[in-house]
Amino acid sequence: MRIRVLDAAGAEVAAAEGTSGSVRIDDVTPWRPGAAYLYDLVAEIVDSAGTVLDTYAQPLGVRTVEVRGIQFLINGEPFYFTGFGKHEDTAVRGKGYDDAYLVHDFQLMEWAGANSFRTAHYPYAEEVMDFADRHGIVVIDETAAVGLNLAVEAGLLGTPPRPTFSPDTFNDDTRAAHAQASRELITRDKNHPSGVMWCIANEPASNEDGAREYFEPLVELTRKLDPTRPVTYAAVMFATSENDRIAELFDVICINRYYGWYIATGDLAAAEAMMEGDLNGWAAKFGRPLLMSEYGADTMPGLHSVWDQPWTEEYQAAYLAASHRAFDRVEAVVGEHVWNFADFQTSHGIHRVDGNRKGVFTRDRKPKAAAHELRGGWVGLDGHKPSGPSGG
Repeated sequence: MRIRVLDAAGAEVAAAEGTSGSVRIDDVTPWRPGAAYLYDLVAEIVDSAGTVLDTYAQPLGVRTVEVRGIQFLINGEPFYFTGFGKHEDTAVRGKGYDDAYLVHDFQLMEWAGANSFRTAHYPYAEEVMDFADRHGIVVIDETAAVGLNLAVEAGLLGTPPRPTFSPDTFNDDTRAAHAQASRELITRDKNHPSGVMWCIANEPASNEDGAREYFEPLVELTRKLDPTRPVTYAAVMFATSENDRIAELFDVICINRYYGWYIATGDLAAAEAMMEGDLNGWAAKFGRPLLMSEYGADTMPGLHSVWDQPWTEEYQAAYLAASHRAFDRVEAVVGEHVWNFADFQTSHGIHRVDGNRKGVFTRDRKPKAAAHELRGGWVGLDGHKPSGPSGG
């Protein structure tokens, strides 16, 4: 076996032989957010005469990721996430991958000043990760583990709550399947430089009995499979800094909050104060980086008001501005991912108006007023946190 590393110009910069080992690239050019640099790692099977029998090439990006105190560092430099939770969903394709929309979505994210996204709530197509590698977009890669929270079921159905973690609900068999899903995701995506963090669950019942016993082995497994990337989860509204039982297991705490929408609907002054107080509670107790992984307000395109009236485009823009002011005042916040990039289809019911309308773009990718609000705050940040209370 012969291994060669080629730079972007095709020149060999490192080589090794044998069935295992390592190579060293001197004067390496790192992969950076917004400035992707990829080498090619070429593996060749050669016979005793030196004839190449087979060859396989894979892009290779070199970068470091580190959590230091309340900072998230890429290549040793503090990084501030701006972007979205997304879905693989379009009006044309439905739920699934689409080549043309992949390119268009990345163009729109660049226009908005986004530097990152989370693969909510499942692994996306490999082509998405490849594209992110080539274009310097940072990815939080999420295991398909959403819905481990029976309190949500009780709230939606109006039924008595059941314990989430028990022999009759989410149990050892569930955790075994969860672990296998994490193994498969890490095996597939571990060589993508764009992937900087593993998210192993979205909105679990982390405030309930049994949560720590369920998640601690999964966090340990994730770190064993890949000790180079931080591990996170996205905390649900019910989980607070006072009652959450798993936050200390993780390197970064992602937080989903909807102050001004599901709570304090229409009262943005109260929502801003609630958001800031909530975040300060997490920061004080856990001393870890906090990333706002979901916040948003449903918005009907074309609905307008001179007041901050829910469902209007003006309200969504004002909602985001209020949220960003709160984020900017909390030092531990290292990023903001709006929920959602674009409107997406959901099951039919009285709680939705033709799907989830929290997108800053419509399902066919037309910008709402909030998209321009984001662009005004994000463009030019270049991975740095806004410096003033009106930033973000």
